[in-house]
Amino acid sequence: MVRNIVVLGGSSHPELVATICHQLGIPNGRITLSKFAVGETRVEIQDSVRGKDVFVIQSGCGRVNDGVIELLITISACKTASAKRVTAVLPHFPYSRQSDIPYNKVGAPLTKAPANYGGGARGGEYTFESRPGTPGPVDFPIPGVSHGDLEKGLSRLALERGMEAPSGSGTPKSSMTPLLRRSNTAESVNGLRGSGASSEWSPPKNTGYKQWVAQAGTLVADLLTCAGADHIITMDLHDPQYQGFFDIPVDNLYGRPLLQRYIKYNIPDYQNAVIVSPDAGGAKRATAIADALGMEFALIHKERRPTRITDRQNATMMLVGDIAGKVAILVDDMADTSNTITRAAKLLKGKGGATKVYALVTHGVFSGDAIERINASALDRVVTTNTVPQDENRRRCHKLEVLDVGEVFAEAVRRVHHGESISVLFRNE
Repeated sequence: MVRNIVVLGGSSHPELVATICHQLGIPNGRITLSKFAVGETRVEIQDSVRGKDVFVIQSGCGRVNDGVIELLITISACKTASAKRVTAVLPHFPYSRQSDIPYNKVGAPLTKAPANYGGGARGGEYTFESRPGTPGPVDFPIPGVSHGDLEKGLSRLALERGMEAPSGSGTPKSSMTPLLRRSNTAESVNGLRGSGASSEWSPPKNTGYKQWVAQAGTLVADLLTCAGADHIITMDLHDPQYQGFFDIPVDNLYGRPLLQRYIKYNIPDYQNAVIVSPDAGGAKRATAIADALGMEFALIHKERRPTRITDRQNATMMLVGDIAGKVAILVDDMADTSNTITRAAKLLKGKGGATKVYALVTHGVFSGDAIERINASALDRVVTTNTVPQDENRRRCHKLEVLDVGEVFAEAVRRVHHGESISVLFRNE
């Protein structure tokens, strides 16, 4: 039994809170969570936290925004009540996918289209050239008017409008300085409509400008710190650089040991299976598991532009590696809409020739119609952890299998409370 510790659970995942408290041998901290009629969150802590080590457990699932506000108010209430230390335990960290500027989907393609694609003329070809840069204030195309014609036309207008000598002046016209008023480009072009320019110029689309997108992940990190959190415990951050946004210690636990243990003891002949990363961003995670288990590795590359107008379903995905006649194991940190893993499973079984496809993810969010998509997909088994509640999802999906992380977080809480190292929880085996 751990003493001088209080574990308070939010409303997002009470089952995991009960498991952690059972592992620690302590009762759940008494806390009342409700809402006022206007919709504001109300938090009342019924146990004394003065001088105690408080752990507030709240996962980023369900009503995420309400959960974040609930967590912040609870942390602030504990600090106000003279808690010695407050640690926020977030099994699934909210807003972890908004830690940086969004990825620009305009990128270099993997392959180029054939020369005869889209017609023989150069103007009708489907090319993969990079997007043109933003044109300058003068460097824009004018149909039917060349630079030489434009200069001649402007000179003719200047002669007609500004070279007239005032009456009674003895100054010859040839020695007069042109008195030209400044006119915009559109007026100059309109003055040349009679010389062959028939269509108006419009700014090119997709010139590289994009709207500013707020970095909500950085804001959430600052809010937790300002609310009074002294320590953060989470698991498999979507972006590891997120830890650098905090001025307080952050322990990012790994779900990798649980997934490796499942592969060892639940997948027959796993040595001949292939670990597959569904995108380049998860390659490091997948290769770590493949190296630890001595397995082969493959990668699915996402092309940002289709090489063909037809075959749209798998147009943006390409398999790099050989999985023909083998079991494929997709490894990712999160499955939200499950679009990535279901499309990857279709590619692996269809074009790749895999005999069976597993999907192992740490955070099974499964929002929207994700469960229906999994049921209708080529996936044979989906394995996830209970960092997010899975009771309802498991009832609706017979392919879903859930691994418990309560013991991992309970051990992390115990070691942090006693000031022990938690590096043992980072081991891959």
